[in-house]
Amino acid sequence: MAAPRIEFKDVGKRFPAKRAGETSVLAVQNVTLSIGDGEVVSLIGPSGCGKSTLLNMGSGLYLPTDGTVEVDGVRVDGPNRQVAFMLQKDLLLPWRTIRQNAELGLEIRGVASGERRARASDLLARCHLGGFENHYPHQLSGGMRQRAALARTLAIDPTVLLMDEPFSALDAQTKMVLQQDLAQTLAAESKTALLITHDLVESIALSDRVYVMSERPGTIIEEIVIEIPGRDDPMRRRRDPRVGAYVAELMSLLHVGERAAGEAA
Repeated sequence: MAAPRIEFKDVGKRFPAKRAGETSVLAVQNVTLSIGDGEVVSLIGPSGCGKSTLLNMGSGLYLPTDGTVEVDGVRVDGPNRQVAFMLQKDLLLPWRTIRQNAELGLEIRGVASGERRARASDLLARCHLGGFENHYPHQLSGGMRQRAALARTLAIDPTVLLMDEPFSALDAQTKMVLQQDLAQTLAAESKTALLITHDLVESIALSDRVYVMSERPGTIIEEIVIEIPGRDDPMRRRRDPRVGAYVAELMSLLHVGERAAGEAA
C-alpha cells in the first residue's frame, strides 16, 4: 500500500454526559486504519457505531479522546485545509448559482475570480453540469445537486475526501449514475477518499478496501480487500459474479438478518 494520506492511530472518542445523572457515551475505541494515496476505502457498520464520528475526527471537527489522526503525517488538531467533507445533503446555498456554489471554497480562500471561475467551470463540466452553471439549486434535480456538491468539494483540491453517505437520499438508478461519476472523477483526480455507506454493493463497487465496524463502541473488526478490477467503473464491477460472495461475507460480519431470524424462532 502507498504511504498513508490519512491515518487513524488507536483512536477513541467519548462524549460527555449531556445532563446530570446521565453517563458519558463511548462512541468509538481502538480504531486503527490507514488509507494510501489515491485509494478509495469504504467504512460500513451498524447504525450508531461511530462511523460519522470518525469522519468528524478526520476533518478536525472533533478531536479524539484517545489516539491521533494524521493527514500526510501531520496530526489533525482542528479543521484542515487538505481535507474536504461531503455530506448526505448537498447544502448548496439557494441564493447562489451552481457555479458560484462551486466557487465558494475558493472564494473563502481568497483565490482570484478568474481562477475560481475556470476551476469551477471545468469541474462542473466533468460532473456533467455543463450548461447549468448559471442555474440555481432549486432548478436542478436531486442528482444534479449532488453533482454540484461534488464539484464544490473537489474545487478546493483536497488531499483527502471524506464522504458521509452522499447518495443515500437518491433513487436507485440516479445513485448508480452518480457512483459512476464519482468513481471516474476520483480516478481522474487521483484523490484519496473515505466513504461511509450502508449500501453493501456500493461499498464493493466503489472501493479498493472495505473496513467493517462493530456495534458501539465501534471498532474495526475486519478489513476486506476488493479483488475485482476496474474500481473506476462501478457499473462493470456490479456485474462481476464475485460481488455476491463479498456481499455474503459482509452480511455475515454485520449479522444481517440474524436478529430477525432469532425473533421469528
